[in-house]
Amino acid sequence: MRGRRRHLPRPDGVFVVTGAGNGIGHCVAVELLARGARVAAADLDAGALARLADDARTGDRLSTHTLDVADREACAALPAQVLAAHGRVDGLFNIAGIAQGFETACGIDEARMRTIVDVNFYGTVELTRAFLPVLDGQPDRGVIMVTSSLAAMVPVPGAAVYGASKAAVAQFGYGLAQDLRNARSSVTVTTALPGTVWTGLVAESARTLGTPEVLARNFAMAAPKAAHRMIEATFRGRRRVVIGTDARVYDMLGRVSPAAAERVSYGQVARFVYRDR
Repeated sequence: MRGRRRHLPRPDGVFVVTGAGNGIGHCVAVELLARGARVAAADLDAGALARLADDARTGDRLSTHTLDVADREACAALPAQVLAAHGRVDGLFNIAGIAQGFETACGIDEARMRTIVDVNFYGTVELTRAFLPVLDGQPDRGVIMVTSSLAAMVPVPGAAVYGASKAAVAQFGYGLAQDLRNARSSVTVTTALPGTVWTGLVAESARTLGTPEVLARNFAMAAPKAAHRMIEATFRGRRRVVIGTDARVYDMLGRVSPAAAERVSYGQVARFVYRDR
């Protein structure tokens, strides 16, 4: 491990983005490419990756990798694939994740429960562990971002398993940052906690809750804006970044009164989630 360096990553660096086929991950990949970076885009949806490549039109600055982040062996193999395509790795943006479909903690199917934890938590951990030796071996500062959630800060009705998986991601990010600080590593770790961001997943959740799309869209942060804030915070080596008005409100309220934050969260969505139960 080397002495820590705080300069920004090189603009033409190589960054791995998981969940790059859709939503926030797609927007992160697009912005990094627009900045002149090289991107290794990973996603389970090969069709979405193909569309990203068609839209980006950046030639060999973009490589696509079909990846199931819940597959431990596939995660372990990705660094070699990225090095073969680009020759180096300067950063990892862990964005791939799946949500819980407004199910109670005891009502969720066991297989689905384990998939959520495997994708959201273990996928993040395995990829980070796989890429960390490569990042720490580069002469420039390496960056890692892990994606937690507002649901890690306050319980959300119908999302107990999802919230637990994202809380685990947050603690992993904070703990890894301490490990690297103690080792005087030049790799920095940023834990992002986004609130409601307008993606296909949020649109589907709004339909499930019966929320008018116009209202939901106006309430949510635009995905490109969230992606920009994630990139900026990660490049600057911030330990933690809270994204979105709702997430910031819950973050502040939770510091004052966790009980009040829980009551507000329950009041927001409980009557929709539990109306048929």
